[in-house]
Amino acid sequence: MATPIKVVLSEDVETLGTSGDVVRVRPGYARNFLIPRGLAVPATESNLARVGDLKRAAAARAEKERAAAEEVAKKVGGVSVKIARAVGDENKMYGSVTTRDIEEAFAKAGVEIDRKKLVLAEPIKTLGLHDVALKLHPKVSVQLKVEVIKEGA
Repeated sequence: MATPIKVVLSEDVETLGTSGDVVRVRPGYARNFLIPRGLAVPATESNLARVGDLKRAAAARAEKERAAAEEVAKKVGGVSVKIARAVGDENKMYGSVTTRDIEEAFAKAGVEIDRKKLVLAEPIKTLGLHDVALKLHPKVSVQLKVEVIKEGA
């Protein structure tokens, strides 16, 4: 088994730590994933000396991202969309409403969102009003209003 190596994170990695943290990871994970994507640098003496600078820069960047996410949350929070779907007997839907459908509906309403940030445990398969969470930042999320209606109604 390979011995873990130390790396300094230059970006926040959700399951590993925040920017500026010194973590021990497997060599292959560091060599093949973290370092090529710019998420980490090897823990050399010069990089360890820069840890304080990395943490300050990361804190400033995180605060800026959180503020931007709050602005988007305010903008998106007041918008609701209607998605029309064909239904059969007993109001049973054909197919379902997915994150892609929700993203397209909000785009038509003039609001750009990223479907990868939508939290939808499973596709919507019933008519009616549904709340869908949009996680813009680890500390900022907003509930979107999505109404699924009968097509042609």
